[in-house]
Amino acid sequence: MIPDDDVQSVQRLNEAYRQITEQLARVIVGQQNVLEELLVAVFARGHCLLVGVPGLAKTLMIRTLADALSLRFHRIQFTPDLMPTDITGTEVIQEDKASGTRELRFLHGPIFANVLLADEINRTPPKTQAALLEAMQEYQVTVGGKRYPLEEPFFVLATQNPIEQEGTYPLPEAQLDRFMFNTYVDYPSEDEEFAIVKRTTTGPLPSVTATLSGAQILELQKIVRRVPVADHVVRYALALARRTRPDRPDAPDFVRQYVTWGAGPRASQYLVLGAKARAVLGGRFYAGIDDVRAVAHPVLRHRILTNFNAEAEGVKPDQIIGRLLESVKVDSCEEERGKLREVLKS
Repeated sequence: MIPDDDVQSVQRLNEAYRQITEQLARVIVGQQNVLEELLVAVFARGHCLLVGVPGLAKTLMIRTLADALSLRFHRIQFTPDLMPTDITGTEVIQEDKASGTRELRFLHGPIFANVLLADEINRTPPKTQAALLEAMQEYQVTVGGKRYPLEEPFFVLATQNPIEQEGTYPLPEAQLDRFMFNTYVDYPSEDEEFAIVKRTTTGPLPSVTATLSGAQILELQKIVRRVPVADHVVRYALALARRTRPDRPDAPDFVRQYVTWGAGPRASQYLVLGAKARAVLGGRFYAGIDDVRAVAHPVLRHRILTNFNAEAEGVKPDQIIGRLLESVKVDSCEEERGKLREVLKS
């Protein structure tokens, strides 16, 4: 049986999700899938890369989310001349006027925040992009041989323009793999665009009310880790990730034809963590196969490296993921319910 404390915790997280989405809706029109993926990444303790053309409110979404979560927010506008120390901070020599002695003092960079917006992250060279790697994985930065821990919760929410490639630097695969989700931000519908124009041309945008503190978010992240997942759900997540690798004997023919490199073990981890977070945000006490399938596209699309055949035929990673979801068999509903009941009893 699930402990009463965990039941109350899941209910509390579901209520927090409802309050946050209400606050975000005061500023952001539509984009429900994007906002859900952002919040899933936040509560699963992951980072998120938002890909979309200019003018789709990517920056506004992230800033509004930080305000709704009562978190310290910093924005870095990535440019070709940005240096690593512009992100992490640097050591300066400071003189004590009373004693005349000099000492090195570390000046914190903008990375010391709870929510870091890396705006147009692909506009800066790999050397500067790499300044984020240690922070994203280890939650610390190293400057001058000294380690400086980052205050948690810590999220890197980056934006990228998919159509303008002149003067840009594609993110290295190692850095892409650090992002839990690669989220596509699409154009709004006609009704949504009508509401956007009406809302943004009549006066200032409404303010949002902070609903959660950093300490509360850390506690809710622990709840996500405690969500039970049946073995067959974990194996389903493994099957999705492993069959993206063309050298595997069980890889489908279309993967061997169009894929050079598939997803690594981090993809399997994020499929399960994303499923857990999505489940509790929906008020459920366990994660199922439907939750894994719901997060498959944002988890896998930046971890599948296509080859020349795919490029020549216009085959995108999302199409490959769609075919994978069709090819990987799912247990029958009755069998899955039985297995989930066993999980809840244990």
